[in-house]
Amino acid sequence: MSSTAVAPGTGPATVTGHTERTGTGSGTGTNTGTTTGTRTTTSTAPHTTASTGTGTGTLIPVRRDPVHEAAEDLCSVVLSSLRRKDQREKGRQYVRGLLALQGRKSMRGIAGQVGGPAAEQSMHHFISSSTWDWEPLRASLSGFLEATTPLTAWVAQPMAIPKGGDRSVGAAHRFDPHQGQMFRGQQAFGTWFASAALVTPVGWRMFLPDAEGPQDAVDEHAAQAAYEQCAAAAVIETVRRSASGPRPVVLDIRQIGTRSTMNRFAEAGLPVIARAAASTPLLVTDPTLPGYGAGVRSAREILQSVKGLCTPVEWTDPDPGHPGGRHRGTLAVAVRVMMPDPSPARRRHLLLVGEWTDPRRAPAQVWVTDLVRLPVGPLLRLTKQGRRVGFAAEHGGQEVGLRDFAGRALPGWHRHVTLASVAHAARALTAGTEHGPTP
Repeated sequence: MSSTAVAPGTGPATVTGHTERTGTGSGTGTNTGTTTGTRTTTSTAPHTTASTGTGTGTLIPVRRDPVHEAAEDLCSVVLSSLRRKDQREKGRQYVRGLLALQGRKSMRGIAGQVGGPAAEQSMHHFISSSTWDWEPLRASLSGFLEATTPLTAWVAQPMAIPKGGDRSVGAAHRFDPHQGQMFRGQQAFGTWFASAALVTPVGWRMFLPDAEGPQDAVDEHAAQAAYEQCAAAAVIETVRRSASGPRPVVLDIRQIGTRSTMNRFAEAGLPVIARAAASTPLLVTDPTLPGYGAGVRSAREILQSVKGLCTPVEWTDPDPGHPGGRHRGTLAVAVRVMMPDPSPARRRHLLLVGEWTDPRRAPAQVWVTDLVRLPVGPLLRLTKQGRRVGFAAEHGGQEVGLRDFAGRALPGWHRHVTLASVAHAARALTAGTEHGPTP
């Protein structure tokens, strides 16, 4: 007799993996007759379909779901810091629910994947009212990824979370420097793990102006300083908790204070390559180049004067129509510069990197970095990690509900985005296989 069971967290239409073999044979002897039997073997892999065989032992391959298998592996490691077994199981169910639920990831919808109204109350308590610490989970997630695929760079990625009201922690009507527009909601910063194989978030921080420092609604400078401090602190805290060695940090600081941000990372001992505004004031330090000794000039002016020194650089752009990305080529140049600072001790040597998509126009992107020994090619390709993360944040972030926490408490938000990051990592680790289960 065969059996079919419903896997928890997968909904009524999903069955647990099993291999079903039906054999028929005849026997001769004291018990002459024909016997028929069915044997069912159950495995723990979710979202699989039955395979059948003949009496000869030939089996049809079992279909499996790589994303859910990856999620199980991740949960077994990442959730191990939770002391109680029931907490580890709820965390696993929450991740499963995020992966299985289509559309917006509401608490009711997630709980509906594992048990209905009673599960909703229990799950709500686990996320919003429990006391478990999310930081060890993030450190374990980072360690798991590092052991799986070597880290290339950390990428800072802002995340605006629209909110209709103002009762949620951090929600306000504010200007988003990265989007260049006003919006009502929360502002968060994610720190993303970027390797050659994947990009996925491993650290988070909510922008809370009152906690970052003094801020007056009419004091734009104070508001910018608080925003810049939060953006930098989000990355620095995540990297410090990671066991990985020093890796470059990629971030966009066009609107949040170039000099102060570069100084923060220098003091933290972290190499950085930052997208800067074309108007950023700099000093040329290479005596063989135009502008040396001419005082402070804008990044745009410096780059325009050395445009003839550009070299072609090839790189890969993420593209949903091309699984391996789309190969592109642009022109780039790197110039040795120094950022003017009132403190002589902070006047460090940097490289100014410019990129042109059209040599007849101004540079399309401007970057400053303290990775002064890297050639322009590797530097420019390093900046493209930001494009990969931006693409993943927009698409993969929606699939696992990074913006979907509806509660009002900060600890609940941290727990939600931490488990959503585990779900995102499961998708990232199986990119290219999740849409078509492999035999």
